[in-house]
Order: sequence, then structure tokens, then C-alpha cells
Amino acid sequence: MAKRAIAGCVAAAILLGAGPAATQGDITGAARGLLDRLGGSQGSTQQTGDIAAGLKEALHVGVERVVAKVGAVDGFNRDPAIHIPLPAQLQTVQGWLRKVGMAGMADDLENRMNRAAEIAAAEAKPLLWDAIRDMSLDDAQRIFNGPKDAATQYFRGKMTPALSQRMKPLVDDAMAQAGAVKAYDSMMGRYSAIPLVPDVKADISGHVVDKGLDGIFHYVAKEEASIRDNPAARTTDLLRQIFGGGR
Repeated sequence: MAKRAIAGCVAAAILLGAGPAATQGDITGAARGLLDRLGGSQGSTQQTGDIAAGLKEALHVGVERVVAKVGAVDGFNRDPAIHIPLPAQLQTVQGWLRKVGMAGMADDLENRMNRAAEIAAAEAKPLLWDAIRDMSLDDAQRIFNGPKDAATQYFRGKMTPALSQRMKPLVDDAMAQAGAVKAYDSMMGRYSAIPLVPDVKADISGHVVDKGLDGIFHYVAKEEASIRDNPAARTTDLLRQIFGGGR
């Protein structure tokens, strides 16, 4: 394969291709050795750009799979790892409603919140791809020299604020589409009619945004591990070239 193609994916190969037992020293040493054999310096602008391209390819593949999984019907609702519970304040409401035989209203709201997360996640893929595209050369270099989960840490830590802001209108629309807003209003109307109950307020839209992103990042981390360990997960020519043969 051409030297440029190898260099373009070297970061993904080292970051994602190392086995679970590999140390950071092993990863960094292997990366430097491969770059030396390509006849260039790790710190060159061209190679740093190629590293970024390799990282973006790996993240792009992972996000594609994650969105397909969590954006499907019951992708959140029936997955115990990422199912979205009611906010803590509304769990109090749920307890009071249970006492008067109306807990089903809270259960219905919880179901609709998860439906909203599924709808919003399916619509969020372009936002996630934009975030990957905007990764800088410095970001790529730090990920390259970071720990084995550096890509997921970067994706979650740096991108969460911007993604939260951009996903909020998607979630608002999805909440309305799933009937969660109407279900919330009905539930709170019944709750407020119960004598002597405490006042409760909750930002269910913000809660769905936060928990929805938690679910996405949960599976981004698993995809990162899968691309590293499982040949069947390498579904692009780029990744198959890096991980195929000689390993």
C-alpha cells in the first residue's frame, strides 16, 4: 500500500489496534517505529494531518454504528445500559402518584422520554460527524500521544457542550413528536391535584439531552474497543488495510 495511505491511518491503527494488555509505552513505541519506517518525522505537519485523518476515519465508523443502534425503536428504552429514567425530581412525583393508583402516568412519560432520545439520536448523526470533522491537528496529536481511550475521552469531554446546545432543539422536537410534553403536562396536572404534595419542577428536555449523549458516548467507547479487537468490525477498506495481514 502507498506510504501516504499507511500514514493516514497510523493513529487509528495504534490507538485502536493495540490489544487490551498493551501499555502506553508499547503504543507510543510502535507508533514511532512505524512512522520511522515510513521515512518521516512524527512531528511533521503532513504526518500530523495524516494522523488526524486516521482518527477521524475510526470515529466516523464508530458513530455510524452507534447511531444506527441507539436511534432504532427501543434503542434506549429496552437497553438497561442506557435507558433514561425519570429525573430525580419526577421520581418523587412518581412515588406520590403510585400511592393514588396513577403511577402509569409516570411510566408512560418515561417511555416517551426514551422514544424522544431515540428520535433525536437518529437525527444527530450529522452533528456528530461535524464534531469529528472539526478535530484540529493539535487535538489529533494529543489523542495520538494519550491513553488508550483518548479518542473517546476527547469526543466526550471537548464535544459535549457544543453537542448539547445543538441537540437541544432536536430533542425538543422529538419530545413533542413522541408525546412526552403532553404526557408531562398531564402527569403534573394530576400530581398537583393531590393535597399537600411538595412543589416539583424538572427540565425533562435537558435531562433527555444529557442522558441521550451519555448513551451515545457509552457505545462510542464500545465501538472503539470493537474496532481494536474484532476483525469483523473493520468495515471500511481503510480499516481492513490497517488491520489485515501481518498481524
